[in-house]
Amino acid sequence: MKVIICGAGQVGSNIARHLSMESNDVTIVDKSNDLIRQISDSIDVRGIVGHASRPDILEQAGIADADMIIAVTYTDEVNMVACQIAHSLFGVPTKIARIRHQSYLQPIWANLFSREHMPIDVIISPEIEIARAVTRRLQVPGAFEMIPLVEDKVRLLGVRCGDDCPLVHTPLRQLTQLFPDLNIVIVGLLRDGEAIVPTGNDHMIPGDEVYFVVDTEHLPRAMAAFGHEETEARRLLIFGGGNIGLFLAQQVEAEHPWVKTKIIEGNKERAEEIAGILDNTIVLNGDVLDPEILEEANVAATETVVAVTNDDETNILSSLLAKSHGSGRAITLMNKASYQSLVAPLGIDVVVSPRNITVSTILQHVRRGRIHSVHTLREGFGELIEAEALETSPLINTPLKEVNLPTGVLLGAIVRGTEIIVPRGNTIVEAGDRIVLFAAAEAVSKVEKMFSVQLEYF
Repeated sequence: MKVIICGAGQVGSNIARHLSMESNDVTIVDKSNDLIRQISDSIDVRGIVGHASRPDILEQAGIADADMIIAVTYTDEVNMVACQIAHSLFGVPTKIARIRHQSYLQPIWANLFSREHMPIDVIISPEIEIARAVTRRLQVPGAFEMIPLVEDKVRLLGVRCGDDCPLVHTPLRQLTQLFPDLNIVIVGLLRDGEAIVPTGNDHMIPGDEVYFVVDTEHLPRAMAAFGHEETEARRLLIFGGGNIGLFLAQQVEAEHPWVKTKIIEGNKERAEEIAGILDNTIVLNGDVLDPEILEEANVAATETVVAVTNDDETNILSSLLAKSHGSGRAITLMNKASYQSLVAPLGIDVVVSPRNITVSTILQHVRRGRIHSVHTLREGFGELIEAEALETSPLINTPLKEVNLPTGVLLGAIVRGTEIIVPRGNTIVEAGDRIVLFAAAEAVSKVEKMFSVQLEYF
């Protein structure tokens, strides 16, 4: 597949890295010579220096025969114009744009992006996606990651193993025998920053971060098995009243009306603006690093704080300050990947990465085959994929122990109608089953082929 990526920032460069690893023909366009040189030196992509919204630059990038354009520059208008040119002048089939400013996305202007006007096939709004990701994490206290899959019939959970976790030091192959009611599949471990695709002989140790797939109905039991039985927060404090903080408060008001929510926003005009928009959320104007404003917000009685200002350092420090004042849990927005290694030692419970969320959202529209959703798990670790097994897939009608799965691929769950099947060696996949699996980064392209429609299917 030939892909043109406009914008060589964190999101653009990460998408380019994912796609180039899978032998796609990738060209990246950015007006920064330094960014283009940096990405061209590190991965196998072609770099073009220039403005991504100019027809001559896009033509130089090879857009005339491109299959897709992904516009993720820092400017909404550049992204929109690049997609318009790709459609009107070059007939590019698929156009994806990141659009941040919410005025473009209001329902009243929905017709703007129709095929007759500005034809963009997929619009990504990072702020809305981040607010949704935070809301998901609020639903399962004790988990640093929660992703619903197959209409929420199964979920991926990420938890940390404490010293009191009953499952540590047990070989994974013995978990089913020792805990027969525990219907989970562990698909990934992170130990001291190193990613591990586990085998049956591996075991968990205190301090590990564990990713597992579980039947949604068995989720409380699974969390209890890991020593996590925290109750859902009823008092929530949000640091930062920007778009993310506002969307999050609106979602909590709509979906969890019993939660008492407060926002601390430093800008007086913005605080007044969002106070007029929100119905049941208390908005305080002040500095999130000021102990007096934290005391006024009653942070000591708050189960969860969510730090979503536009500054990583402020988010980290305000989270730590809130916990030192008695808050139970901190969810912290971090843009810089280099800070993530600080998370566990400092005591921050959950990190939300805008880059990972945006990349995941875009990748699920890029992936080929009957792939319904894609979620990136940590930097360079791999992807959680939800796909449909086709008649021509090598997975079907053969016991899994006889299927030659690519190295780095683990099946987490099989959903057949309303039935949730935990994959075992004797399990046989049928056509039409929904498969939830983890694929290490180097195995993703092989997974795509497993779920692609072959010619003999027609």
